Amino acid sequence: MSGLRDLYAQQFKTTFAAMLQYRASLVIWMIGHVLEPLVYLIVWSTVSTTGGGSVGDYTTRDFAAYFLVIMLVNHVTYTWIMYEYEYRVREGNLSFALLRPVHPIHADIADNVSSKLITLPFMLLIAFILALIFRPTFAIVPWAAAAFLPALLLAFLLRYLIEWTLALTAFWTTRVGAVNQTYFVAMLFLSGQMAPLSLFPMPIKIAATILPFRWMVSFPVELFLGQLTPVEAAEGILAQVLWVGIAFVLLRIVWRAGVRVYSAVGA
Repeated sequence: MSGLRDLYAQQFKTTFAAMLQYRASLVIWMIGHVLEPLVYLIVWSTVSTTGGGSVGDYTTRDFAAYFLVIMLVNHVTYTWIMYEYEYRVREGNLSFALLRPVHPIHADIADNVSSKLITLPFMLLIAFILALIFRPTFAIVPWAAAAFLPALLLAFLLRYLIEWTLALTAFWTTRVGAVNQTYFVAMLFLSGQMAPLSLFPMPIKIAATILPFRWMVSFPVELFLGQLTPVEAAEGILAQVLWVGIAFVLLRIVWRAGVRVYSAVGA
């Protein structure tokens, strides 16, 4: 445990230094995280206004609240590991990580968390400015707001474990772009990033609930906005815990199988 603590502390320092050195890249990355939900917010606000002020159960201001919260939740849970693993395998960089006495996922988690500690205050500032512009309506329930934090942590863990597992596809094929795109299209529709899941047809809502997508993004948003009953919230957190357990077991299985066939293409 002391070794892991030292690893995380050192990784935090390294990431902080890198982020400060590449400030322009950091700004571009943050702009990308703001633009997508902002576009959907403008689109749905326009549709709502044109349709008499609401679409389904959402008013124009409800859409503003939804997409501002989803912008922050997506920022906290987002990972970029699926873009990096192909490069690590092709260039042989993973070989150095395998020589270390700890699992490579720990360095990735530390890198991910430390970068978000740097960028989250700026994302909160942007959300505040957008709130002044779009004037969202929040109906926050105290118990739901309290349950939001553990739900957000579980959402991060679930998304990280699943995407880290999918990234290991690079062990078997050095071109994983098609896998990534398929996953992100499914994520866009089934996690509530494009629109609230309540506005989708029933088959899509059922698929989002059975699969892990809803529990990675939409569920914490629904919880924070007070759209769930205590029973629904408890069932949702239980579903998150269940999926985190499944994702953890899958990661261990795929990792062990992948390391056995690993060949550094660029080494």
